[in-house]
Amino acid sequence: MTDAGSSPPRSRLRLPLLIPLVLFLALAAVFLFRLHGGGDISEVPSALVGRPAPEFALPPLDGMIADGAALPGLARADLIGQVTLVNVFASWCGPCRVEHPLLMELAKDRRIRVVAIDYKDRPENARRFLGRLGNPYAAIGVDPAGRAAIDWGVYGVPETFLVDRAGIVRLKHVGPLTPEAVRDRLMPAIAAALGADGRSSPHAAPAPVR
Repeated sequence: MTDAGSSPPRSRLRLPLLIPLVLFLALAAVFLFRLHGGGDISEVPSALVGRPAPEFALPPLDGMIADGAALPGLARADLIGQVTLVNVFASWCGPCRVEHPLLMELAKDRRIRVVAIDYKDRPENARRFLGRLGNPYAAIGVDPAGRAAIDWGVYGVPETFLVDRAGIVRLKHVGPLTPEAVRDRLMPAIAAALGADGRSSPHAAPAPVR
């Protein structure tokens, strides 16, 4: 007979503890399958795609000046009304340097607004990074603890999100942008977000991306 006051079997106690481990291993298996099975890591699924961008409000990068005025910070409200490219970057991120020339070209496209979340960075390093390579961003929100990035579902830097006029995330790109990704994925998504005419205003014209 089993004592009524005895503790439940150990196997029952351990089962809830194993669930997070099983989920982690399943996600890791999917990632490795995409990596070694020919899948495109940049197309890792995101629960945000098709949903509103998360609520966030980040302070500006101190000392950043554009057109004689301080560059503003970034909040969700800033994503409403215009098709926006949100780039998550850091000065310590090597791949961020690789994709930066493409962001400089995209910033010339007046149909869209290019903004950034500066992830776990030092302000002086971020300013130096942009001072050397150029600043493609109309606004930069500083995320020193990475909390906003967690809400965006960021795996690491760089990552880029396309947000439509209504604040809905339409595309997520993991890793550095490439000319092929811009041509084959990003530009068609921008055109779809802009609508049938592909323009945000009658005077806007797209900039070529090489």
